[in-house]
Amino acid sequence: MQFQQLQYFVAVAETRHFTRAADLVHVAQPSLSQQIKALERELGADLFRRARGNITLTDAGEALLPLARRILADADTARHEVQEVAQLRSGRVRLGATPSLCTGLLPDVLRAFHDRYPGVRLLVEEGGSHDLVRGLARGALDLALVVLPLPTPSPALTTVELLREDLVVVSSPDAPRPGRGRRAVRIADLEGERLVMFRHGYDLRELTVAACRAEGFEPEFAVEGGEMDAVLGFVRAGIGTAVVPRMVAARSGHGLRVTPLARPGLHRTIALAHRSDVAPPRAARELQRMLLER
Repeated sequence: MQFQQLQYFVAVAETRHFTRAADLVHVAQPSLSQQIKALERELGADLFRRARGNITLTDAGEALLPLARRILADADTARHEVQEVAQLRSGRVRLGATPSLCTGLLPDVLRAFHDRYPGVRLLVEEGGSHDLVRGLARGALDLALVVLPLPTPSPALTTVELLREDLVVVSSPDAPRPGRGRRAVRIADLEGERLVMFRHGYDLRELTVAACRAEGFEPEFAVEGGEMDAVLGFVRAGIGTAVVPRMVAARSGHGLRVTPLARPGLHRTIALAHRSDVAPPRAARELQRMLLER
């Protein structure tokens, strides 16, 4: 099995077209087809069902695709690791984080990292913890800031707890104070409040809805489906209230009333995760150190 054959296989799997795949990897279409056939002979199984104008993966192809993508991603990481110079004057870090952490935790840390290593490219991908775990597993990310517990525990990941953060209630200063004016809002006080709610798959959505249900009521949504910036904007406009991390509220406090949650409150645990079987690249290890020492 050759590395180049895996590149060709992934190109065909993603384009579902031999000619377009050949253009993508800059090779003649007959050469690509020959290499795919050689790979199939090596593996002893057909990888594609070939019908006129319709290329689909066989079961063997479906099994190979995530492994091939991971091999190619690992090779790409290795290439960048080798190319990094001793003083970290070049390189890249692919960091995944939930949108709330991109707003609250990361700006100061990334600014400090960029000031120290201006030649290192920072590639940030926002997503929920589930998506970020998948990104780590397939080699698309070097590090990820995720919310514990993970939606699907993975023995292939190493996680290090970074911080435990309080959640608070935010509302428009022009709207009635949530919780009938109390200085601290109980979860039970959110019954009847119209909430601005994050999209499905958002860690904060699951946490808030679960807390409301534990108090015996189903939360009422004024609007749902947004990312962090949209949720804060809707709250400022007076559409409803929202439950957000304290760091986000502190950074985005202009035009927002911030009310703490009464004890025991709501909290979330943030962890730094990376694959257990592959050491992060050198630049990523340096960013990891700065996050842990922040």
